[in-house]
Amino acid sequence: MSQQPPGKRAGRVLMILAWCAALFLATRFFGQWEQRQQNPNAEVVSQQGEGFIEVKLVGNHQGHFVASGQINGQPVDFMLDTGATDVAIPVSVAQRLKLEKGFGVTLSTANGLSQGYRTRIDRLQLGDIVLRDVRALVAPGLDGNQVLLGMSALNKLEFTQRGGTMLLRQTTK
Repeated sequence: MSQQPPGKRAGRVLMILAWCAALFLATRFFGQWEQRQQNPNAEVVSQQGEGFIEVKLVGNHQGHFVASGQINGQPVDFMLDTGATDVAIPVSVAQRLKLEKGFGVTLSTANGLSQGYRTRIDRLQLGDIVLRDVRALVAPGLDGNQVLLGMSALNKLEFTQRGGTMLLRQTTK
C-alpha cells in the first residue's frame, strides 16, 4: 500500500479547510443578506430639526415596514401596522421583556376572535423617537417575535407613506 507524500496530504487538508471556510463565510453573508431583506431598518436613522424628530423607514421586499427599536430598554423588531388598534406583543417577547399581563380582552383580528391581555409599555423607542406610557396587548395568537406597532403608538406621531418609504415625525415642542 502506498503512502501519499506529506506535502500532498497537507495540500488536501488545506483544500478541505479552505472549502469549509468558504461555506461558512457564504452562509454568514447570505444570512445577513436575508436579514437585511426582512428588516432594512435594522439601524434606524433619525433626523432632528427645529421642534421635531423624524425617522425615515424603507419597506422590505414584501412591502412591510419593519424596524429595530426598543421596549423598556430591550431590543425588539417592530412591524408597523396601521390596522392594529394597539401595539401587539407576542407572548414570548412579552415574557422576555417582563411585561405584566393585565385583564383579559377579546381581540378581533383578520383571523377571527382571540384572547389577549392588556399591558403598558413605559418606554418605546424607534431611532430617536421616544414614546412613554403606551397602551399595548400581549397577544397569545401572535406568532413570531415581531411586535406590531399599532395605532396606540402611531397616533402619537405624524406619519406619511409615499412609494416604498414611510416618514414618522414626532413634534418636540
